Amino acid sequence: MAFLRSRGISEEERRRLPPGQHLVRDFPVLHAGSVPYREAPPGWDFRIWGGVQEEGRWSLEEFRALPTVSVTTDIHCVTSWSKLDTLWEGVALWPLLEQLGVTPGMTHAVAHSEEGYTANVPLERLKADDVLLAYRFDGAELEPQHGGPLRLLVPSLYFWKSAKWLRGLELLDHDAPGFWERLGYSNSADPWKEERYAF
Repeated sequence: MAFLRSRGISEEERRRLPPGQHLVRDFPVLHAGSVPYREAPPGWDFRIWGGVQEEGRWSLEEFRALPTVSVTTDIHCVTSWSKLDTLWEGVALWPLLEQLGVTPGMTHAVAHSEEGYTANVPLERLKADDVLLAYRFDGAELEPQHGGPLRLLVPSLYFWKSAKWLRGLELLDHDAPGFWERLGYSNSADPWKEERYAF
């Protein structure tokens, strides 16, 4: 107990850390490539297509006009840091998908981001109440270095699945490994099972 106090972490916080993770108080910046822009470019839009009965497309202004929810959740990066009680605001994903109508037989979604980045997520993971299309963090606009103007938030998985600079979501009836998965990272990415790599 004395050791935990000396490290600035409580026993309750320790219990919330998945195996192999350590607690951070700041918000580390990690991503493949560079930050694509400091503000949304003219003509920016967000799309949902593939296995939906009605495809969706929104400008930034139209997307911000959708109902907003807030979520407080823990996040876990595959590089071993975890940040607790993070506050996000955005659009709840699953109700939006239900509104568009998910085609029967769909099993996965692929997040499409700037510069060709992709991340695959099972649809079952996207049904959770804490899954957002997020554009605010900790009471302020989501900074570009953290994925603004829009990023996917899937807290139950390692954080690379929460794709930054999100531009689209494609629903599929099969799995389609994304950028990091094709480079040997785990397809399922469950931090509590420490599913970091495919081997």
